[in-house]
Order: sequence, then C-alpha cells, then structure tokens
Amino acid sequence: MLVPAAPSGDGGVETFGVARVRNIGVDVAVGDWVVPSADGERIEHILTRRSGFVRRASFEGARAMSHTIAANIDVAFLCHSFGVPPNQRRLERELILAFDSGADPVVLLTKADLVDDPEPARRELEEVALGVPVLVTSGRSADGLAELEGYVRPGGTVAFLGSSGVGKSTIVNELLGSQLQATTEVRGDQRGRHTTVAVQLLAVPGGGWLVDTPGVRALSLWHSGQGIERAFADVFELTDDCRFRDCKHDQEPGCAVRQAIEDGTLDPD
Repeated sequence: MLVPAAPSGDGGVETFGVARVRNIGVDVAVGDWVVPSADGERIEHILTRRSGFVRRASFEGARAMSHTIAANIDVAFLCHSFGVPPNQRRLERELILAFDSGADPVVLLTKADLVDDPEPARRELEEVALGVPVLVTSGRSADGLAELEGYVRPGGTVAFLGSSGVGKSTIVNELLGSQLQATTEVRGDQRGRHTTVAVQLLAVPGGGWLVDTPGVRALSLWHSGQGIERAFADVFELTDDCRFRDCKHDQEPGCAVRQAIEDGTLDPD
C-alpha cells in the first residue's frame, strides 16, 4: 500500500506529512510503501525507501531532529519564481538535500509570464545548478508544461518543493488537468500564503505520482552525505590540485581553490 497523505499538524507551516506509527515505533512519510495488517487498521511494516527528502526540522533540547518531507521520490522539482530575485543560497541548500535524498533534482522557474526576458534569471540559476536541468514554466500560459510532463513517467514519483507563493499548486493543477489544488493570489511583495497545508500524493493522468508539499520558508540542512560534493562539484574538483590534502582553502600555499578565485575562473560566492 502506498501512503497518499499525512496530516500536517499545525496547518502545514512546520510539519510535513510524517506520522509516527506507534505499533512499530517508526515514522511513516507520504510516498512510503507499507504493509498493512490483515484488518487494514495498522501498518505492520515499512518497505525500504529508495529515496527520502530529509531536512532538519527542529531541536529537542540539545538534539537536532530530522524530518522526512516525502519518500521514494524519483525527480525533485526545486521551484523558484520570477516574481522575486533568484535566491542562489537557497537553491544550493535545495540541491544538497535533493542529491542526498537519492532523487534527481530539476530546477523549475515558474511564473515566466511576469517577465519579458526569462533568460538572465535562468542563466543565473544554471551557474549554481552545475548541469542540473533548469526549466522555465508559466502556469497561466502553460509554457514549458510539455517539457515538464516529460519527467512524469508511469510508475515514477515527482515532487514539487519550494517556498510559498512560487506557484507550485498552479503547476500541479496543470499537470493533473483539474483545479484540485487550491491557489491564492500572492501579496505585492510576492510572499505567498500556504494553500497546500499537508503533503499529498496525487495520481497523474496517464500514470505516475505527484507529491505536492506546503511552502517551506526556512530550509535547514540535515547531515549531508555526498550531496554537498555534487552541489559544489566545481570546488571539490579543484581540491584535488591543492598542494596539501588537508588544505582549508584559506592562506595555505599551493591552494588551487584560492588560485581559481584569483584567476576569476571560480566565483568567490
């Protein structure tokens, strides 16, 4: 059985589709495959996840707590809007989380109808994404929708992640071919309100699954594995040429990273 939805606790602002299953003492998230009891009243077992989008949720005393936003995602759409300047630092964190999750990230620039020329913003995020696809879409005009649909495959699961007001629900409705997800107008400063208040798993016509998530204002990293190396591949490739294996890239002689910054071939930011 596939877990389709989980309550968001306090309205979806800080809690994302994770519930503790008391009889087995573990957390189950939207997208998990589970084995129910014979009477359908309990979850007996959670099958091994092939991916899990995990962020740092909160602190309990001195102990940091992790939070699985969704499980078994094949493609994670990292949504940013033309309504606000590109947030490169947020995208870096999203890429790290996506790579660590095991999903394939795709950057999605929404609301292209708000600008005359989408190319400057797209190129700016491409420089951060380092080979990750950057798609330009508009929920109102359906521009870019066909390219987006190419990532939704029968048997696969895609997820939309981003802050409030970036247009996730509008794009989701276009993919579903219905107004299933509520949408609202954003404020003049392009800050949105939470129209999606719980993580939901939705069936896409023609096959495949779609995970819609509430907007996440603050995106904190959990324990990073290989994600940080993949998100900053240009920096990590240079470290192999540093004179010292334990180079801190500060004032050490023979630092290839510092040299690349001085040569202008690596952005210091």
